[in-house]
Amino acid sequence: MVHDSYQRPLRDLRISVTDRCNFRCTYCMPEEIFGKDYPFLPREEILSFEEIERTVQLMVPLGVKKIRISGGEPLLRKELPTLIHSINQIKGIEDIALTTNGILLKKFSEELKAAGLQRVNVSLDTLDDHVFHQLNSRKHSVTDVLEGIEAASSAGLQVKVNMVVQKGVNDQDILPMARYFRETDHILRFIEFMDVGNYNQWNLEKVVSKKEMVDIIHHDMALEPAERNYFGEVASRFTYEGTDKEIGIISSVTDTFCGSCTRARLSANGQLYTCLFASKGHDLREYLRSGATDEEIQDKLAAIWNARTDRYSEERGGESRTGRTDRKKIEMSYIGG
Repeated sequence: MVHDSYQRPLRDLRISVTDRCNFRCTYCMPEEIFGKDYPFLPREEILSFEEIERTVQLMVPLGVKKIRISGGEPLLRKELPTLIHSINQIKGIEDIALTTNGILLKKFSEELKAAGLQRVNVSLDTLDDHVFHQLNSRKHSVTDVLEGIEAASSAGLQVKVNMVVQKGVNDQDILPMARYFRETDHILRFIEFMDVGNYNQWNLEKVVSKKEMVDIIHHDMALEPAERNYFGEVASRFTYEGTDKEIGIISSVTDTFCGSCTRARLSANGQLYTCLFASKGHDLREYLRSGATDEEIQDKLAAIWNARTDRYSEERGGESRTGRTDRKKIEMSYIGG
């Protein structure tokens, strides 16, 4: 097991399996940037399933127990259940989850569950089709996503729903979303609009804070704080008073959460990032393809984590809060959030 320079253990590995997506969410892959001529990664630059599996196997002895598959939209990667099945066979992996926009869950949920997937996080920012078309996708509808959620649930997958909240864009949908998902078995998580990447026009004025969200919901449906489930959990949890129904809020701007961060991120092209807000990664693909032994690769992985000093949410302060900065960050579509 390894710890970084702040004694944070390595526990979670988030694996992006593609940089492509069938949505053009304005806060992740805005259409004006990621248009039809955008140069997505060629196939030969993307890690193979065998390379991903080897990386996971070598990271388990270092402390990794939880895997999250992401993209882009991960269900665009052909034969994804095959990869999940392989990872599920690795001794020491306790949890495998998937982050998706939900559109392809109707097609793949049963196969994903059979392969060993346990949980899905589905992105849904509104129940209003007009807002959905402006913010997420013009080709699909809210109903398509809701049907995907129910398909996943019917297949036996635990479902969480992620809503990125932007002031003046979809903050009017906070309460409708809370009311709707309170009547389901799915946990709704609100996410403060965060300054990931370089093209999402982030501005502090667009951020709806955790306190504001809690106040909006609490005024209509009383909330009470809930204990964290585990060390490193990012979301602040609340239950509706007198029930076991819960919501979560990821306060990625107004709170600091670096102190308990246990997550590494592997991009589709084999770069290892030790922070969501990183400017650069460590090239594992070249190492994996160089003929290096397992021991050499594992030593490199351990050295990367041991040297980790990332604490961006604590350093952000006056830098990002005043608007855009000169710090260039990796795009969310490369590392899956």
